[in-house]
Formats: sequence, C-alpha cells, structure tokens
Amino acid sequence: MKKILFGATAAAVVAAGTFGVVSANAAAPAAAPAAVMADADNGNTMTSTHLTIEAATKAAQATLDAAEKENQRVSVAVVDRNGNTIVTLRGDGAGPQSYESAERKAFTAVSWNAPTSVLAGRLANAPTLKDIPGTLFLAGGAPVTAKGAPIAGIGVAGAPSGDLDEKFAQAGVAALAE
Repeated sequence: MKKILFGATAAAVVAAGTFGVVSANAAAPAAAPAAVMADADNGNTMTSTHLTIEAATKAAQATLDAAEKENQRVSVAVVDRNGNTIVTLRGDGAGPQSYESAERKAFTAVSWNAPTSVLAGRLANAPTLKDIPGTLFLAGGAPVTAKGAPIAGIGVAGAPSGDLDEKFAQAGVAALAE
C-alpha cells in the first residue's frame, strides 16, 4: 500500500510541476519586434490613376450595347494597368473562345498603350511579339489613358472581324469620356 501511495504522490508532483511550467511559459508574453516606420514622402512611393469598378462596368456595358445594336454576339473585358481583369461581360450567344480572347486583347492594348490593330501590324517587323504570354495581336483591343498614361484596356472578341471588335471597344473608351 505504501508503494501505491508513494507512486500516486510522485505522479501528482510531476503533473503539478509540468502544469506549472506550461502555465509559466504560456503566461510570459513574447517580445514584440520593434515597428519599422516608412517615410512615404521620401520618393519611394508613387500615385497612379485607376478605373473604379463602376467606371469599368460602365465601359464594358457600353461596349456590349454597341455590339448588340449591330446584332453581334461578343464578350468584353476591361483590365487595369497591370493587366488584371476588373470586369468581363459575355454577351448572349457569344462564342466560348471570346471570353479569353477579349481578356488577352485588353491586356495587349494596355501593355503597349496602343490599339491591338496597330500592334498586329508590328508583327511583320517583330514576329516574336506574339510569343509574349497573355497577349493576342488581333484587332479588338483599345487602351484607356489618363494624363497621357495607360490606365486600362478594353478588349472585345466574337464579332466576325477584328475591325468590328475594335469599333465596339472604342465605344467603351468613349463612354468613359461622358
């Protein structure tokens, strides 16, 4: 009986000691790293202009409306300066390839700050341009600029010709000027 009592006492002492160590460690706060302050006025930052989601949606809807007036089934994409999609609208009956093509045309237009019809003409002198990932050098993309700099791109795909796609993209750009 003494062995059992001694063993139970020893186990209780070990458990209490373990609990105390764990409690002590949990209660001790870790030292917080010192905060580093950045000086935003020292030339390390810049301000840029971006389309709001409302403006991008307005441009996309104006583009889609222009295509629908001519009974064309297209998709339209509006991307920001970095080529990230802000909004994409797929018109009723637009082909499955039109969605991605519209995004790639918009990306191409904003990347070079030029309509994709103009850029397609440059392929004769620089055929490897078409190898740049995410680009599509077919008419149908138009850049959106503010203060002379590209801030977005509008791409359209699905009409029977790139000229029509680009005409509809330009309608979206024009809607932003209203």
